[in-house]
Amino acid sequence: MAAIPRQLLIRRPDDWHVHLRDGAMLRAVAPETARVFRRAIVMPNLLPPITTAAAAAAYRERILAAVDASTGFEPLMTAYLTDTIAAAELERGFAEGVFTAAKLYPARATTNAEAGVSDLAHITPALEAMERIGMPLLIHGEVTDPEVDVFDREEVFIERHLDPLLRRHQGLKVVFEHITTAEAVAFVAAGPPTLAATITPHHLQINRNAMFRGGLRPDAYCLPVAKRELHRIALRGAATSGEPRFFLGTDSAPHSRQAKESACGCAGIFNAPHALESYAQVFEQEGALERLEAFASEFGPRFYGLPRNEDRIELVRQPLEVPLMMELGGAGESPQPLVPFQAGETLPWQIKSATD
Repeated sequence: MAAIPRQLLIRRPDDWHVHLRDGAMLRAVAPETARVFRRAIVMPNLLPPITTAAAAAAYRERILAAVDASTGFEPLMTAYLTDTIAAAELERGFAEGVFTAAKLYPARATTNAEAGVSDLAHITPALEAMERIGMPLLIHGEVTDPEVDVFDREEVFIERHLDPLLRRHQGLKVVFEHITTAEAVAFVAAGPPTLAATITPHHLQINRNAMFRGGLRPDAYCLPVAKRELHRIALRGAATSGEPRFFLGTDSAPHSRQAKESACGCAGIFNAPHALESYAQVFEQEGALERLEAFASEFGPRFYGLPRNEDRIELVRQPLEVPLMMELGGAGESPQPLVPFQAGETLPWQIKSATD
């Protein structure tokens, strides 16, 4: 077995799926993403959702105001698809460089998805326009039928909706986001070159037992939920395979303590502070550290048609103790108490520096 290196110097990565929220929460969490990632695809599920280019541009300015300009961080904005969204608005926002992609939330599938799409037929004009102009479609791939078991919703979505959609729109670029099942891995691997998928650090690290270990654990609850161990194994195989259509997307999704621990706890895992270190741990465990840079820093830009980052980031093999709680916030604001992913654990890697 090859010796494990003591340091890794890789291109600065991008996060192709993140929730930065708004207001005080935005100011608390955005610096954690900007510190590590050069670009990030920002989810549009605010209240109200981001459905116009003007709203996206204004949100982008709020994000940039919340981070240190010296990081060079670039938020890539997305449009929230609704049953009534105008194709012309998507085309205009994409042409103006405001929208990078559009996000499909099935109605009521996750946090702030009440305004999501109730029937794909309603957005056919939008999808046709996106296919024509090369605007990627990002999909939260779960059905919301209450008769479908929550652990089967991704697999059923593939059969009922994703496969037919790809057959109808064969030129449409699609990212199947935060995949969680062996079925999704197989579908993407066998799919057309216009189909890719993001994989989160938490779906690589935990299975569904984490939600119930020693009691109900709301900090391990996300949507899509973590699945059986066989699915986690399949995801780890995909992420570390070197297949360019699987790439990094953290789906970091912070919620306040009150929201996570309420009678109806919110779905979402806050992994931004140590996401890259968590991925490095997985790649080391799978004997694939040499493939981390491609997964984190090369495959995403290739799929989106963007240049790779030129600056670098260094990780060193040195123990990193993840705190039980982080209190984050903007200057003069009350701190936001947030539990980071893998709280209380010790990771083998930590970020040492970024270089030009």
